[in-house]
Amino acid sequence: MTSLDMPTMASSLLLPLGSTCGRSPSFTPQSILVDKLRRLVVKVKSSETRECTTAMFNANSRRDFLGLALGVSGGLFMGSLDANGAGLPPEEKPKLCDDTCEKELENVPTVTTGSGLQYKDIKVGQGPSPPIGFQVAANYVAMVPSGQIFDSSLEKGQPYIFRVGSGQVIQGLDEGILSMKVGGKRRLYIPGSLAFPKGLTSAPGRPRVAPSSPVIFDVSLEYIPGLEVDEE
Repeated sequence: MTSLDMPTMASSLLLPLGSTCGRSPSFTPQSILVDKLRRLVVKVKSSETRECTTAMFNANSRRDFLGLALGVSGGLFMGSLDANGAGLPPEEKPKLCDDTCEKELENVPTVTTGSGLQYKDIKVGQGPSPPIGFQVAANYVAMVPSGQIFDSSLEKGQPYIFRVGSGQVIQGLDEGILSMKVGGKRRLYIPGSLAFPKGLTSAPGRPRVAPSSPVIFDVSLEYIPGLEVDEE
C-alpha cells in the first residue's frame, strides 16, 4: 500500500455510515494487509447494511403508514362526497299540501279570474273574507312551476302579516287572498304578469325565479287581526 492509499482509506471510513448505503466503500486493499482490510471492509459493510436496512425499513414504514393514512382518510372524504352527490333525496320541507292533498286537487275545478290568476281551493274557510287595507296573517309556500320551493313562512315558523290589497305583496297573492275566508287554504297559479317583474336570484336551497315567470303559492288564511278586534 502506498502512502497515498492510507489517507484515502481513512477518509472513506470516516464518512457517515448512511453515505455509502447501497454501494461498496471506495477503496480496494492492494497490500499484504488484504485479509485484515477485507475483514475490516466486511465489518463496515455489514454495519452499513444493518444501518441501511433499518433506515430503508423506517423510511418505507413511514411511507406505507402515510400512504395508508392518506388512503383511508381520502377514502372517507371521498365517500362523504359520494354520499352527498349520490342522488340522495333532498331534505323534506314543510308543505301546506301533502301527497294526499295533491291527489285530491286533481279533481278540484280551476277558477280563472279576469286578471289571468287561477286557483284551486284546498279547503274553503268558514270565517270572514278580508276587506281591502286590513291586515291578514297567512302562511304560504311559494314554488316555481316544477314544485321546488323558493320561499315559505312555514320554514320561518310564523305566519306572514301584511296589509292586503295595498301592494305589499305581489299582485297575484293580493288578489288571491282577498276572496278567501279565514280558515281556508288555496293554491294560486300566478301568471308572470302578476308575479315578480324583476325575478329573484338563486340562493342556497332556493331556485332562481326568472323575471315575470309564473309561480305557484299555497296559502292558508289564518286570521285577520284588525277585523277580530272590531268584532269584539
